[in-house]
Amino acid sequence: MFVPRWWENQGDGSWALRTGDEDEEAWLAAAYSDQSLTTQVGTHHADRANDGDVLDGGVPTSSSTLPSLVVRMYRHAMIADDHQLLVTTGTGYGTALACARLGAENVTSIDNDEHLVTSAGDRLGLIGERPNLEVCDITGPLPGRYDRIVSTVSVRLIPVSWLQALRPGGRLVTTIAGTGLILTADKQTDGSAVGQIEWDRAGFMRTRHGDDYERLDEDTWKGAADGEGEHTFTSRYPLLYPEDAWDVMSMLELQLPGLLYRQDQDGESRTVWLLHPDGSWARATAGGFLDSPVVHESGPQRLWSEMDRIRNRLNRSGALPVYGARVSIDPDGSATLSRGSWSQRL
Repeated sequence: MFVPRWWENQGDGSWALRTGDEDEEAWLAAAYSDQSLTTQVGTHHADRANDGDVLDGGVPTSSSTLPSLVVRMYRHAMIADDHQLLVTTGTGYGTALACARLGAENVTSIDNDEHLVTSAGDRLGLIGERPNLEVCDITGPLPGRYDRIVSTVSVRLIPVSWLQALRPGGRLVTTIAGTGLILTADKQTDGSAVGQIEWDRAGFMRTRHGDDYERLDEDTWKGAADGEGEHTFTSRYPLLYPEDAWDVMSMLELQLPGLLYRQDQDGESRTVWLLHPDGSWARATAGGFLDSPVVHESGPQRLWSEMDRIRNRLNRSGALPVYGARVSIDPDGSATLSRGSWSQRL
């Protein structure tokens, strides 16, 4: 019997291995619980770890996506019985659902991690499903032509290879990296695609091209940890951790791609950091829930000031324009989001 294994965040930056036991009820609870389970941190696969292992830090690089979200992504794809479908592999759970819907002969599943593809193939074989599995970078050339592409890894630009691999009228479904935005688009006869940002939300890990993600420059973090910075002010708004407000986070990421977030709490005092690969950083600390935070910023971009401008817009208009935006994708993969007078080119 296959027993699920995953990494659980301990809240202090470490990850502890969790294992479903041989009891059927516990196995089902772990395998089908409606939550995402982190199955790889950095280069460490949970199914290669030993019972009791603990990782001292690291960033998740693969997971088993919560079941309801996989189903929602497939619904956005509007899959028909005769479609050829390309999906991303991960643990193979989403691939299994696709096989159940279309038959394994109509499903291609890809991942850039050979171990993930091999392990998923073994699991799928246990239930009698044998789709086409390929070790492949989803941002590069794809191994076929498809009616639907559903990616449960996020991208900033739509890969040109997706537009080339989609048949005319084919649909792609993905999320924009660093946001909660689900993008759907249908291929046009000229090689472009048009679609929308759905009135729904999801967030997936970014595409990676090696075993792990690139690390943030430690000098940026050292300065952000306790430095005075170049600009200090008191924000007019209560302290916000962007990942708790998906529309604000999404708008911020569209304007400042590549942001990372950290937070810490010491009694009633809370601190939030915004960090950018160009060396910009912001640190905001508030003594209580309703206290206005003191903000320190440094680098070429004023990260917290930009977030405050987005919150100004939200308060003034009552909403941000990201959800429901129209999407136009050029044949080179660059995309423009627009809604009313607002537009943003990726």
